[in-house]
Amino acid sequence: TESKYHRRGGNLKTKSTGLGSPVTESPLTAVLPASATVKKRVVLSSESRKELAEQAKVTKEERRAQIDGRHKYLISRLADGIGLSEQQVEEAIISDDKFQLIEQFFVPSGLKKLLFFYQDVMQQNSNASLRSDASTNSLPQKKLFITMGSTENFTGICAFFLRTSDEIITASNVCREVNFGMLDCPNGNTLQGLEFFLTQIMIPALKSQQNWGAVKEGLKNSQIQDFLYAVDKFVGILSSSRQNIEDKIQLTKVDIDIYVSNLQNPSDYITAG
Repeated sequence: TESKYHRRGGNLKTKSTGLGSPVTESPLTAVLPASATVKKRVVLSSESRKELAEQAKVTKEERRAQIDGRHKYLISRLADGIGLSEQQVEEAIISDDKFQLIEQFFVPSGLKKLLFFYQDVMQQNSNASLRSDASTNSLPQKKLFITMGSTENFTGICAFFLRTSDEIITASNVCREVNFGMLDCPNGNTLQGLEFFLTQIMIPALKSQQNWGAVKEGLKNSQIQDFLYAVDKFVGILSSSRQNIEDKIQLTKVDIDIYVSNLQNPSDYITAG
């Protein structure tokens, strides 16, 4: 039999199971289908989507208005190095949620480095972007983005800008105060990328440099020669380490059952050992 009890001020419903004490049943559970309690999808309304799009557009236009000669210098170096158009680089920068790091790089005594990764990232497709389970509908796509270098895995190209002093970066001195470089690490092979960068770019540039500041006689100076020797030695160690890692021992899976199937007592195990 089923009995209903009503409490003043509420709609608590109890259901007798015929096995003893009644079981409390939530009114919400009684209304919602069972499938709704297992998996929920949050779908943004058209008004919410429109509002978010408008906010993003306003933010991008505000950032576009801030772009000056300093930004254009960074954009041109990135476009040349990575192989994108300047328009593509600019769009990526003003759409980036770490855009403020660029300004922190320009200010006096600001960030010493500014990093950009260009690599495959998981992008939601347009049909799944509005659902809470959209992660199952993602595809890898090339993307240029600003990074601190400590949160994202590095699997592609790293373009970096380095300051040479603590002076404020202006449109007139950016080409003198900021150095640009790139590391290309296919499939995340950082050692290979670093070895290529040193052997093909840095060491040839150092060995052809005549002006070493306060150091006299440039490449003839014993200190400079010791430094270049140390760099060459480091690259040799780096290359050897990379080759050792790439040629690491591959262990083969062994079917151990054929070895232990005939072991019956402790003496058999001792003999086998």
